[in-house]
Amino acid sequence: MKIVSLCGEGLCSPVIKITDEKVKIEEKGNICVLPKEQWEAHKLHPLNRQTFAQAI
Repeated sequence: MKIVSLCGEGLCSPVIKITDEKVKIEEKGNICVLPKEQWEAHKLHPLNRQTFAQAI
């Protein structure tokens, strides 16, 4: 499992937990679970490319 936290300059985004089968995105009071294939599609979306690709 790989765990990524996207924090910086006083702001903290959700924690992202990645396994071979699924990706779990967690923040206080919210949890989202995606199949790995759906995560890959979102990760490569142009609006997300810089944020997620650098962290992963």
